[in-house]
Amino acid sequence: MKHVATADRRGVRGGGASRVGGAVRSVGRALHFPVTGAARGIRKATHAHGAGESGLGKLIELHAVNGAGDVMITVALASTVFFSVPTDEARGRVALYLAITMAPFTVLAPVIGPLLDRLPHGRRAAMAGAMLARALLALVISGAVASGSLELYPAALGVLVASKAYGVVRSAVVPRLLPPRFSLVKANSRVTLAGLLATGVAAPVAAGLHQVGDPWPLYGAFVIFVAGTFLSFSLPPKVDSAKGEDVALLAADEQHLHGPQRRREQAKRPGLRTVGPAVTHALGANAALRCLSGFLIFFLAFLLREHPLTGESAAVSLGIVGVAAGAGNALGTAVGAWLRSRAPEIIIVTAVAVVLGTAIVAALFFSALLVACLAAVAGFGQALAKLALDALIQRDVPELVRTSAFARSETLLQMAWVFGGAVGIMLPLNGTVGLLIGAAFVAVGWLATLKGLLASARHGGRPRTRVA
Repeated sequence: MKHVATADRRGVRGGGASRVGGAVRSVGRALHFPVTGAARGIRKATHAHGAGESGLGKLIELHAVNGAGDVMITVALASTVFFSVPTDEARGRVALYLAITMAPFTVLAPVIGPLLDRLPHGRRAAMAGAMLARALLALVISGAVASGSLELYPAALGVLVASKAYGVVRSAVVPRLLPPRFSLVKANSRVTLAGLLATGVAAPVAAGLHQVGDPWPLYGAFVIFVAGTFLSFSLPPKVDSAKGEDVALLAADEQHLHGPQRRREQAKRPGLRTVGPAVTHALGANAALRCLSGFLIFFLAFLLREHPLTGESAAVSLGIVGVAAGAGNALGTAVGAWLRSRAPEIIIVTAVAVVLGTAIVAALFFSALLVACLAAVAGFGQALAKLALDALIQRDVPELVRTSAFARSETLLQMAWVFGGAVGIMLPLNGTVGLLIGAAFVAVGWLATLKGLLASARHGGRPRTRVA
């Protein structure tokens, strides 16, 4: 009887322990499910329609990591350079930031594309290197933020160069990872949307980390970019293949496209020459919109700090305009994916015209609402026009040089953004005057490319098979 009772007690204890263990596991699964469920949902979305098999899904995830890391560093730098001092001093500090980071970048940017053209077999390593460099520089900046040392500025320049190098390589990689019956426009829209969504999620996290301490968003960036370093090497090996590729030249005359001049150019160091008139005009229109984007970022940052939206603080005002721009960008990306490659010249002409009209109206009838509308429309137009440019490159540029054309066009657009930002920091804080100058950037780009784009639309560009 004693043995039976002991066994019963053990059974009770065993059953109780089993029930407790089961309860703990159930709670663990309940807490774990939101994370694993979300991860499975994200993986399902990024790998849909053949993107998983082609490797595009992994690039989409990598770009999301890139966006999250970049916004962590942006929040940390903005808090240090912009928000921590009075407006007049902030203008000087941001001007110094531009002089030390952006000015050298305008010299380095044209070198990045051609340099990476020479390393087609190391694209995964180049992307991983860009991620690792930003991870290490985030730690350097965290120390500079804590001590107030001037190491902040060269480290920020390094982050900028590494970020743009990643962007150039990513633009060159996308065409190599297209699933069957998948257009380049659709692929780029998915990649861009992933970056925007990751930025939107990471921005409030970075702001929360900043409340803990100034260096904490940079620690977060370090972790994110280290993860991105390893994720870069998970891309398929065909990313590193240069089979069938050549160097693109960006100009539009037949003398460069064919004949002895083309052969002489091939013997020289490649320059910005000949991929066809439609692409060069589309690139000019996109450069105007990218210039406006850089201008609005810096000009509105100071304008809204000095004259915030009615009833709101400077930080909230900037947040509203930033959200409007992000929403417009996301909507433009979605609409571009829906339109695919239908009449890309007309899409670009229309998008630039709408942005130009909105900028003029916002300047003449300056108000908080119109500023937010301009930010949204500018984001929408920039995203839509960029996808149309991608469609033109896919349609008109031979596959032999398409990858190189993407790399070089992205570098030129980045330089346009830098130029617009430099102008924005120098202007007096007058909303009407500033937005009229921004509208002038767009007007010059629109008028310079309108005739060429419409002519290309009438002739239909080079006949090429399109994919859905």
